[in-house]
This record gives sequence, C-alpha cells and structure tokens, in this order.
Amino acid sequence: MDANEQPQAKVTRSIVFVTGEAAPYAKSGGLGDVCGSLPIALAARGHRVMVVMPRYLNGSSDKNYAKALYTGKHIKIPCFGGSHEVTFFHEYRDNVDWVFVDHPSYHRPGSLYGDNFGAFGDNQFRYTLLCYAACEAPLILELGGYIYGQNCMFVVNDWHASLVPVLLAAKYRPYGVYRDSRSTLVIHNLAHQGVEPASTYPDLGLPPEWYGALEWVFPEWARRHALDKGEAVNFLKGAVVTADRIVTVSQGYSWEVTTAEGGQGLNELLSSRKSVLNGIVNGIDINDWNPTTDKCLPHHYSVDDLSGKAKCKAELQKELGLPVREDVPLIGFIGRLDYQKGIDLIKMAIPELMREDVQFVMLGSGDPIFEGWMRSTESSYKDKFRGWVGFSVPVSHRITAGCDILLMPSRFEPCGLNQLYAMQYGTVPVVHGTGGLRDTVETFNPFGAKGEEGTGWAFSPLTVDKMLWALRTAMSTFREHKPSWEGLMKRGMTKDHTWDHAAEQYEQIFEWAFVDQPYVM
Repeated sequence: MDANEQPQAKVTRSIVFVTGEAAPYAKSGGLGDVCGSLPIALAARGHRVMVVMPRYLNGSSDKNYAKALYTGKHIKIPCFGGSHEVTFFHEYRDNVDWVFVDHPSYHRPGSLYGDNFGAFGDNQFRYTLLCYAACEAPLILELGGYIYGQNCMFVVNDWHASLVPVLLAAKYRPYGVYRDSRSTLVIHNLAHQGVEPASTYPDLGLPPEWYGALEWVFPEWARRHALDKGEAVNFLKGAVVTADRIVTVSQGYSWEVTTAEGGQGLNELLSSRKSVLNGIVNGIDINDWNPTTDKCLPHHYSVDDLSGKAKCKAELQKELGLPVREDVPLIGFIGRLDYQKGIDLIKMAIPELMREDVQFVMLGSGDPIFEGWMRSTESSYKDKFRGWVGFSVPVSHRITAGCDILLMPSRFEPCGLNQLYAMQYGTVPVVHGTGGLRDTVETFNPFGAKGEEGTGWAFSPLTVDKMLWALRTAMSTFREHKPSWEGLMKRGMTKDHTWDHAAEQYEQIFEWAFVDQPYVM
C-alpha cells in the first residue's frame, strides 16, 4: 500500500451523524472535536457520511456557515402544539456531507446551549426539531445526485440527538420505513441527559404508548417539595433503551457508567444493556496536533530529533517570564477551572509543590474563585508559577510542547484529549486513573518484561498525597534518569492516537449492529 493511501473499510455504509455541535462550525467541547473529525476519518475509509447539526447564527459564528448553500428543501415538523418549518443547508467538505438544520430558534446571541443567564429554556424544543429533521434528511435530500435512503447507520451523540432512535422505532418502522437502518448512541458525557418535566411529553409528538421509553422518576431526596412526584422525561434514557448499540468514549468509561458512582442514575439501565455497550477512545487530529508541522510552535521536532522540544521549552519560559532553565521540570495544566478537573486538589498541593525546584503553568478559565486564586498564586511565586486566565489555542499548543509534564487530576474524564495531545508532543502525562485517562496513560514500569514500559503515571485514589507522590516520582525521573525519561517521551509519541484507528473500531460496532434485528417495541 502506498504510504499516502488510506486503508478502506471491508463494508461501506451510509452513515448519518446527528449532533448538537461539530468543529469547525460550532464547538463547546470534546463533542465538537469528535463530530468534526470522526466523520472525515470514516469518509476517508470509503463510507458515505452525512453530519446533521443546527445552523447556529449568533453574529460571531455566522461566517462558519458561509459556504453552506440552501438545498431548496424544507419540511414541517409536528411537535410542541404546532407545525414548525425547518430548512436544510449543505456543504460538501473533506468527502463529508455537512447538513445544517435552519430554524429561528438557532439564531440568537450567546453560546450553543445558553447565555449568561443559564441554559436556554427551549433547548428541548430546539433539539426535538434537530432529531426530526435528521430522520427526514436521508430520505429527502439529494446530495451529489443521490439520497442516502433507508439503509443507514445513525450515529447519535449525547442527549441532543437521543430522540432519533426513539423516532425510528415509534414513528418510522411501524410504517415500513427505516426497517433496515440501525442506530448507535455515543455517550460523550453522561452528566447531561436532557431531563424536562413529564408534562412536556405530549409536546414531542410521540405516540402516548411510548412514554415509558422516556419516563424518568427522580428519587425522593432529589425532589423539590413534598408534593413533587419527581416525574420527568429523559432524552438520553430514551436512546439507551432504543438504540441498537451504545458506545462510550473510552473502555474505562464504559465500565464506570454501569456503576452507582459514575452512572448518573442510569447505571442499572446501562448494566442491563451491557451486551451492546462498548468503549472506543477518541482520536486526535494530527493535522492540528503534530509537533513536526504545528504552526503555533516556534520550533518543530519529532520522535527522531527531540532537540526542538528543548527550544520550545526555553521559548515558553521566556514568554511566561520564568527563568530559562533546561534542568528544572516544567509542569503544565490546561483545562476548565472547575471541580470536575480537580483544581481544588492543585490548589491544596501548590504550597507544598512550590518548595521543590519546579515551574508550574496553568491555562484555563471557569470558576471565578479559582481564577482569582491563580492570579494571587502567581504574585506569591513569581519565579515558579504562572496562571493564564482565559483560553487561547496557540498558547495551549505552546504549553503542550514546552512543558515536560502535563497534570490532569480530573475527578472523572470520559475520554480526555489533553493527555493524548501531550503524549503526541513528548510531554509526559501525570493523571488520575479514571475513565479514558486510565485507558490511555500506562504507568511507568522500569522493570517490564521487555524492559522499560509505560507512557506516564496514573495515580489512584484521588488525593493530594497520591498526586504529589506521582509528580515527585516524575520529577525525580526527569532529573536523575534521563534515558528513562527519553524512553517515556518516545513511547508516548509513537502511540497510534489517530482517528483512523478509532474509525476502524467504530466499523466493528456498526457490523455488530447490523447482525441483530433493530429495536421494535
């Protein structure tokens, strides 16, 4: 096979991704990265791929949809007490059909799901429209002269798209439509489930007998008052019940969602569907994250020539106003400043860590209390600590390349991408052993069967003492065992974190889904 030739799938399919976001059009987190990259990887393997998402217009994002053209197609969706018209826009890019559902509810200031006052009150309505539109798109849109037709694999992402498998089972298959289609639910973060009052069920336009698929009852302790029955509808639960296969974004997370601690109330239901539950680690876009070509870096380097990494470190130290020292371990943190990311542990550990000969840089925004703490800590440890409040893509690339160690003490992490970026750039991750972090970071073992093994340190349980122990072990390895440290860097850089590797695993899931009969009530 030619070095530039892409391996092809054994069986090519028509695949329809349904999502609330996809980069570069709209992105709020990892979901946008996945739905912006995985469809392209599957298309490169020979599949016909469509992505269906809202056409968000808020002033700043309008230019992202500039190349998307009106298809001339529009439909009326019966829900929420009326008939609501949506139209379809289309752009063909990277061998993928990007389809944008247009409706006035997607045109408003703020972020994708809310504004400064919180989540939008009509999110249930907005994503009900998306799900209906996504079910119609393969039947009515002529893209490249052909419709996708009924033999599709629907890949539905998180709660925003979770009504799709319910609609297929309740409103299409009983009338002979989509009988040969299948659906795969991808859970990126179980914490968000699309829960609304039970009284909203009639608004969804579903048959009354399907209420049980979405029915959700809060435990007594979670109810607001004594007369509250706790009755609700749960979009994600509906997909867990009706989807043909379920995928989480790492093997570790696929187990965690079946436990009481990590299941967010759905653990028993997910346990009952263990036979169709799998985990696949996300890939990374090596066009954006590649130390040999990264436009954000002052110097390039590779696994065969690491000299550029030391230069990147020196440039980062200069940029941050830290003493330029090659011998001091430079630790980095990149992420949201909130409880999930373990910022409170970093805050407790900093006074003790700053006694060491070390440098520490943090990039992120979030909780104002943590933002203020970062600023005050910087003034307390001028030669050792820098806190960059906010977020900048170029800066995140320079920190990833310039640091020796990346710290990720997340309480839970369905997959995590920063540790993958770090390994790609020869930066050694020190992480809490949870979810995707445990799956992707192999703890250093100097006495492995084939010599030294591992790509970093995964500590557990999540305590300040354990985190400091892992950091001190990493720092002493950096200082005193240079050949071992170089081995850690190179093993991380040679790991296959590409989307093509993930796409191949998704193909196996699709194959299994088509072996079984689709969900029918």
